[in-house]
Amino acid sequence: MYPDDCIQSVVGGEWWVKNEERTLCRGALIVAFLPHVDQVPYTFEPVGRKEADRHNDAVVKVSPLKVDQPLKQTDLPVAAMALHHGETWAAYRAKKRPCIVVGMPGAKVDKALVRGAANSATAPTMLVVPSYGVQRNVNRAGYPPEFVERVRHLEYAQFLWDKLPESDDTPESIVRLDHLQPVGTHYASFKVTGWKLGADGLNVIDDLLSILMRGGVEEGSLVNIYRELVKELVGSPAEQQKA
Repeated sequence: MYPDDCIQSVVGGEWWVKNEERTLCRGALIVAFLPHVDQVPYTFEPVGRKEADRHNDAVVKVSPLKVDQPLKQTDLPVAAMALHHGETWAAYRAKKRPCIVVGMPGAKVDKALVRGAANSATAPTMLVVPSYGVQRNVNRAGYPPEFVERVRHLEYAQFLWDKLPESDDTPESIVRLDHLQPVGTHYASFKVTGWKLGADGLNVIDDLLSILMRGGVEEGSLVNIYRELVKELVGSPAEQQKA
């Protein structure tokens, strides 16, 4: 299933393995709605009502939410849009995406320790990295072939090329490790698929995350071994550019 010049073929063994119990674990392939993190969000400002005596709906003004602008506080009471001090409503475009779980929720917090605090203060979350389809179509910008080849050769630590299981509409994907983000563990927030990464796949992701967050990885890591192999076979990125 994998071409010879990708790390999945080099490490051998099963890259993706069955998760028939659909257990939530590191390496689990899940599906969740995730925001487009590179966009400017929008904010909603209540400016009026359709009916003066109805407090559960409002007419709102939609405008870009910019960090360097002061928050606008409204005196219009709207039951469905109540905010605490310093809060605002933010809206992001989002899309249901396959994600790989790379960090599990921490230890459960004793409620007695945080009595009186909001539930969100200690609500459990997991860390995931989302994937994006490579193939260009009417609904997806996709990626140019030259870029995909470099990603497949692990030239960039923030990207990992892969073929996700049971993804016929997107036969190739790019996992964005620099889009690492939390997802709530409420059952309505995500869906666990029947697949998870094998041990080698998890090691590769851990190596790439180590490069991104710590600036490097052990010399004998799978990523370093693969990069040296690619350099021998196709040359360094600089040599490829000259060619």
